[in-house]
Amino acid sequence: MPITLPAMRERPSPNHDGRGEPPRIDMLVLHYTGMQSAAVALDRLCDPAARVSCHYLVDEDGTVWRLVPEARRAWHAGVSYWAGGRELNYVSLGIEIVNPGHEWGYRPFPEPQMAAVEALCGDLVARHRIPPDRVVGHSDIAPERKSDPGELFNWLRLARAGVGIWPEPAADLPPQRGRGVGVVARVRALASLARIGYEVVAGNEAPALAAFQRRFRPARWDGRLDAETAARLAEVHAAYDEARHAQARARRERFNAYRRMN
Repeated sequence: MPITLPAMRERPSPNHDGRGEPPRIDMLVLHYTGMQSAAVALDRLCDPAARVSCHYLVDEDGTVWRLVPEARRAWHAGVSYWAGGRELNYVSLGIEIVNPGHEWGYRPFPEPQMAAVEALCGDLVARHRIPPDRVVGHSDIAPERKSDPGELFNWLRLARAGVGIWPEPAADLPPQRGRGVGVVARVRALASLARIGYEVVAGNEAPALAAFQRRFRPARWDGRLDAETAARLAEVHAAYDEARHAQARARRERFNAYRRMN
């Protein structure tokens, strides 16, 4: 079914440069603006002195603003890491979603806005063939600095629309919040966190755990590795492995089809 894109308005930002050679786009990063209004956010994202930008901004009424051409590198991710890669501005598209954020009165994302985000993300991942394991939030790639788009963002909705990954929690897992895990289980859980893509730094795992919780277990995001978080990590790790294996199979099939034709 063709994707119906929301209304698009232009607000060119001067804050962009080249992606390097050869150019590559294989990642989508979602943010919230964390500012008092859309107008304030647009002014900042288009201010040369601010040296920040994004490719698209989605207002609460569903209006989408295009700020930077997709072929150009916008300045939205900053110091970042995912699945072994750094300097993610070079390979990503950035979407800012208007919301006051945790500093100015964090609130749920309204339906017109989420519908526009869903449509825009669906179009971008389809056109650029962005793998589901490379659709991330700002907090996923910069957990020590960022908390957006936050625990109220509807990742489940996007995954059901084919954008990103969200395995349903096992129905037979009772809540185990607060119960700690043993040494072996902790090692296994942190290994899963790293395999999903998070940067896990020995002795400072809490920010990465909190980012994971905000996204995949948003009822509690205290950065503690309790038994419920460990169980959820295992589920998400398995889903990411399955998605990556499926991508590898698809690449092999395309390559074999190309060889047969040539």
